[in-house]
Amino acid sequence: MGKVTGFLEYDRQEQKYQLAGERVRHFREFTLPLDDNDLKKQAGRCMDCGIPFCHGPTGCPVHNQIPDWNDLVWQNDWEEAARNLHTTNNFPEFTGRICPAPCEEACTLNLENQPVTIKTIEQAIADKAWDMGFVKPEPAGFSTGKRVAVIGSGPAGMAAAQQLARVGHEVHVFERQAKPGGLLRYGIPDFKMEKYHIDRRVKQMEAEGVVFHCGVNIGVDKSFASLHNEFDAVLFAGGAEDPRNPNLPGQDLKGVYYAMPYLTQSNQRVGGEAVTMEPILAAGKNVVVIGGGDTASDCVGTAFRQGALSVTQLDIRPKPPEREDKLTVWPYWPTKMRTSSSQAEGAEREFQAATLGIVGKKGQATGVQCARVDEKRQPIPGSEFILKADLVFIAIGFAGSVKEGLLDESGVAMDRRGNVVADDRSYRTSSEKVFVAGDMRRGQSLVVWAIREGRQAARSIDTFLMGGSDLPV
Repeated sequence: MGKVTGFLEYDRQEQKYQLAGERVRHFREFTLPLDDNDLKKQAGRCMDCGIPFCHGPTGCPVHNQIPDWNDLVWQNDWEEAARNLHTTNNFPEFTGRICPAPCEEACTLNLENQPVTIKTIEQAIADKAWDMGFVKPEPAGFSTGKRVAVIGSGPAGMAAAQQLARVGHEVHVFERQAKPGGLLRYGIPDFKMEKYHIDRRVKQMEAEGVVFHCGVNIGVDKSFASLHNEFDAVLFAGGAEDPRNPNLPGQDLKGVYYAMPYLTQSNQRVGGEAVTMEPILAAGKNVVVIGGGDTASDCVGTAFRQGALSVTQLDIRPKPPEREDKLTVWPYWPTKMRTSSSQAEGAEREFQAATLGIVGKKGQATGVQCARVDEKRQPIPGSEFILKADLVFIAIGFAGSVKEGLLDESGVAMDRRGNVVADDRSYRTSSEKVFVAGDMRRGQSLVVWAIREGRQAARSIDTFLMGGSDLPV
């Protein structure tokens, strides 16, 4: 539990950022880590709260044993803290960077708006584990003779593949892009997570026996039927990348794009990969981003780094309160005013703003027509206004996974939301020996949920193949 009186003696201390004027000049991570002494104090703030809501079910989807490894950091036992952290989370360096930290919202100290800096400590443990050589391949040392295909190399696919390889199965991961990582590599900008974190995990997994096949789109380059015949079990672990279409007037004008193609090619460019699609660049342009979520925020930060003249973000929701009512919300995730690091770099934010359409001249977008909305999100007559825009990004969420190719060919049952139907406990689909985990099953969600589902699906697959499983979940 850390220091008995730590939460009374030490104030919450967060990581600082490089100044906005400096960090927008590059795509590298820009957090300034705390030193070991400060980290020890922050871990020491973890109190003996009786019921630690931070590690589940309301806090951490992977059920990280947060009080345990906080206490180990307080004791300077970084190796045991890393071992503990890895028992529930295959990739804590990912979640320590890009998870929104529902654990901190569920922290008992958050009742006083001073939660333990759990995310910062998690990232520090994971980074120190790599720096001090605690992270090593863990090959099974034996073979079950069973072969498993994992389609998709995002966090769900990687977590499942690693778990399955460690119990002796032959695991092959199929990724349609040029490199592994899925949306971790191609959807999340480097300034939030640099891609060497993925690369070294891939090397670890390859040393554990996992085989990665990149540039292979199952259902397009290789038929699902042939894959199904070759393996004893198949796991669908792709992302939910089918963008929600607003059907706006003027949406077909030049300069209007969905968010993911923009983020993908920016990440390819930063990673030194060839960009085969039409270049989308924000340099010298007025940018409008439609949507108020994380993907929209990533577009904002990317546009600033490309040299945009201005960036405005539209959100149809009302401006949330600065603070939530703890007694009605805690320990659940609250609706309150949040400003991402990208938004803090100079974005203008318009709340209660509906997008009516895109206006343009000679086929080129020149502006976004908007209107204020009432409490039912209906446009208010007479409140219309136009925002100047040379470049417009649509980032209003996703309607499930892309159906063409794998899903159509496999014939698995789908629900009304566009997700693959599967049992909540076994992760089995309607197709023989086919399982599904992550965004393809639950819809667009957090990386921490993807890791959780990948681990659970791996245990289910191991049970299916062997009649039982010793894998943790």
